[in-house]
Amino acid sequence: MSASPFDRGPSGVVESTETVVGSQTGPQVGLVDYGMGNRRSAEKALEHVGASVVVSSDPAVLRELDGLVLPGVGAFPAGMQAIHELGLDEMLIDRARAGVPLLGLCLGMQLLFERSEEHGGAEGLGLLAGTVCRLPAPGALKLPHIGWSEVHWLQSNPLAEDLPDPTYLYHVHSYAPVPTDEEVVLATADYGESFAAIVGQDNVYGTQSHPEKSSVHGLALLANFTRLCGRAAVPA
Repeated sequence: MSASPFDRGPSGVVESTETVVGSQTGPQVGLVDYGMGNRRSAEKALEHVGASVVVSSDPAVLRELDGLVLPGVGAFPAGMQAIHELGLDEMLIDRARAGVPLLGLCLGMQLLFERSEEHGGAEGLGLLAGTVCRLPAPGALKLPHIGWSEVHWLQSNPLAEDLPDPTYLYHVHSYAPVPTDEEVVLATADYGESFAAIVGQDNVYGTQSHPEKSSVHGLALLANFTRLCGRAAVPA
């Protein structure tokens, strides 16, 4: 893990589930609000890069948007329970399968997978094949892994456009996905051992980092996703 030359971005957890529509005129990006994410900081970061952000826990509202961002802070089982109770799981699966761009952030990335071992285990959304496992953290390393890490790109993809290799992103996590198909791993980072830092398959993407707290590189990644939503919204 390497220190970053960039300052840490804004943070804060907002638990309100009201629908909030941003004032931007760019692609309409839905920030899925299930009470377990850095809603406010993610909203401000997306607005900063030109998205028209709609923060909502209403599946009917989120179904109408150009792209979706699934944030997340906390434990996998509690996250899935909240998503299920709000009826968001079916909406996320349906929209992803319909080709709508979807980006998971931190816990939101983990929830895209089939299952997690955390707290006795739980089933995820199953949009990506694989299991979320505890980081090995060998030697004297402690969990959670907190701080800036060099993220190394393995293949060209829309999220990496105009970003350097390595890209510096801020992480806070004790678990990470182990994809069944190595081809979905777009980038890796290291915490004693290599882990999947960014994943993607078709229109479904995830980053184990918090790009909303990752200054220049994080904002660039969110800008790339916003442009992807804009392209997907344009009729063929």
